Amino acid sequence: MFTQHRSRRLGVAFTAMAAAAALVLTGCAGGGDGGDGGGEGGGDANLSITFLPKALGNPYFDTSNAGGEEAVTEFDGEFAEVGPAEISPTSQVSFIQTAAQQGVGGLVVSANDPEAICDALDEARDAGVKVVTFDSDTNPECRDLFINQATAEGIAKVQVDLIAEQIGDAGQIAILSASANATNQNAWIELMEEELAANHPDIELVETVYGDDDDQTSFDKTAALLQTYPDLKGIISPTTVGIAAAARYLSTSEYKGTVALTGLGTPNQMREYVEDGTVTSFALWNPADLGYLAAYAAKALIEGEITGEEGDTFEAGKLGDYEVGADATVLLGDPFVFDAENIGDFDF
Repeated sequence: MFTQHRSRRLGVAFTAMAAAAALVLTGCAGGGDGGDGGGEGGGDANLSITFLPKALGNPYFDTSNAGGEEAVTEFDGEFAEVGPAEISPTSQVSFIQTAAQQGVGGLVVSANDPEAICDALDEARDAGVKVVTFDSDTNPECRDLFINQATAEGIAKVQVDLIAEQIGDAGQIAILSASANATNQNAWIELMEEELAANHPDIELVETVYGDDDDQTSFDKTAALLQTYPDLKGIISPTTVGIAAAARYLSTSEYKGTVALTGLGTPNQMREYVEDGTVTSFALWNPADLGYLAAYAAKALIEGEITGEEGDTFEAGKLGDYEVGADATVLLGDPFVFDAENIGDFDF
């Protein structure tokens, strides 16, 4: 089980750069089964890999997609990034269909909805495209592999532990989530509720609201929470857009220093709010490594090195070797806690 102590250990240095790519989907048509299919002998494999985040313009996905591009460049594949401007359950469907029509070898997707894109993914797989989900999963029957950023239990527990520490393990809190359909957010929230009920009887979760991963909406939802619940002691925002927007509101309000905020964010987003005392600590995994691992997993599927069966193993460049677990899932690792003592060591 994940512990806060473990999360503070400094792992691989985080690196990232903003990534943006036009819809340039080239490569061998069809070829998603990797030519002759041999792992090392994948010279004829179609290593054209397209990343499809929940939406373009999100700093988190800029970072994860940059990690994917780094990996694809290392193994001499072709990288593309496409996606909708706004999040909705079906907004990714047309991009999946286009990628399949263009004959990409692999599609790496963070799902906006667990079911709404399944038909399109099934069609892509029928056309020979290997489908890897990351960050937010679909129904497991709709993809070949899921790259899990950290266990849902670990992600939920670290956020509850942080808010409990910051409010003295007592008082009212609220959750500012992304969209109501986000599979990862909903799984974490359910586990946070269970963790609160089991181990934090003096903390009351008064409401969960949704900012739809939009900065202004999340900002407004933060203001509304504080007006609705004058005794609110803390907010958990398990979304990088939401936590930054909430911090921006708190930093210039009367609530700075009296209402705690934690959740999932990137160091570059949150640095000023940690340094000015608005936020004590928050958590995240390495999104660049998440994208990097997803790209290597797609490569292994395309080349026939793995099929997604439990026990399959593959090599992921600088990250080393990984093993496929139950339900065709690969685990990146544990979350990491950022605070004033270590945030200066990271740049992403």
